[in-house]
Amino acid sequence: MKTKVAIQGAEFYAYHGYYEAERKAGNTFIIDAEVTLKSFDSNDDNIYDTVNYELLYNICDQEMNRTQKLLETVVLNIISRFKDELPNIVSARVRMKKIAPQLGGKVAKSVVEMEY
Repeated sequence: MKTKVAIQGAEFYAYHGYYEAERKAGNTFIIDAEVTLKSFDSNDDNIYDTVNYELLYNICDQEMNRTQKLLETVVLNIISRFKDELPNIVSARVRMKKIAPQLGGKVAKSVVEMEY
């Protein structure tokens, strides 16, 4: 049986962006993060048999507070921490959306997604 744990629509205000003006002004970002467990067979209702989605959120929150120029770097840092810190997972996917990126025209969002 395949078991996935995820957070969807986690909203952050952060200061990521290639240009200095983006890093000064900041922007709204939305993160969807999902991990697939190696196994889940807990009959005793034990949180240690799964991945607490609070951990997913906390890792995202910590990385969103570390300003980076590239969104890809932020997403890579998040997914790398999932892989390193969550031993009960076999795969992960992280999607970050930057709302209304400053591109000179109307754009709803830019998106970076990685998975392993």
